[in-house]
Amino acid sequence: MQRRKFIKTSAIGALALSHFPLLANGKEFEFSILELMGKTDIKLYGKDINLRKEAHDAFVEMKKAAYSDGIDIKIVSSYRSFERQRGIWERKYLKYTDDNQMKPIEAIDKIIEYSTIPGTSRHHWGTDIDIIDGYQKVQGDVLDPDKFSEGQPFNNLKKWMDENANKYHFYLVYTDTPGRRGFKYEPWHFSYAPISKPMLKEFRSKNIMQLLSKEDFYGSEHFTEGFLTNYIEDNILDINTELL
Repeated sequence: MQRRKFIKTSAIGALALSHFPLLANGKEFEFSILELMGKTDIKLYGKDINLRKEAHDAFVEMKKAAYSDGIDIKIVSSYRSFERQRGIWERKYLKYTDDNQMKPIEAIDKIIEYSTIPGTSRHHWGTDIDIIDGYQKVQGDVLDPDKFSEGQPFNNLKKWMDENANKYHFYLVYTDTPGRRGFKYEPWHFSYAPISKPMLKEFRSKNIMQLLSKEDFYGSEHFTEGFLTNYIEDNILDINTELL
């Protein structure tokens, strides 16, 4: 199966926003495009945590508080490199097209229900976490929205995070707000706002199409200008407004 490059089009340049001063907690942040796309090593902290220093420290405090309430906040996924995300994308694409006999467009739509195009994942930033309650033993996929619903294994974790996560500056990214577009509801995905907000602002100021134009992915020949426009507006930007 041939890999092809993203279609390059100057029209996507219109999606790039003006550059923002990057301030969080009174400090100025500067991030390289390699950091934003997960293409360079960054300093990560904590065994099985792997977050930037401030996010790590806030997570540890949150985890301690949850322990006292009988909940073990366990990270399933945090930092993810560009190559790791590429592997997730391509594995799913091949599974859906080869094993499940889906048409390419159907496979791509299925992938972006929960998975990002490499280079656009918030997990590249060292600020975002996917979590479960480590005290609960469950079968199958742990990152299933049903497992966080009333009466299910991770419902107490969800309730605790709803009440307490913001105190530690962690916010749910993909909410169940009516009318929200893009990625489906992910009750497990939280972001450390003091750093992820300026990172998103910096990322928004770039021509995302141009950044991706040199990358090859399975299925990219089916990426149209309309698809990419919607992906940026819906999947990258239609998130919890507290993170914008």
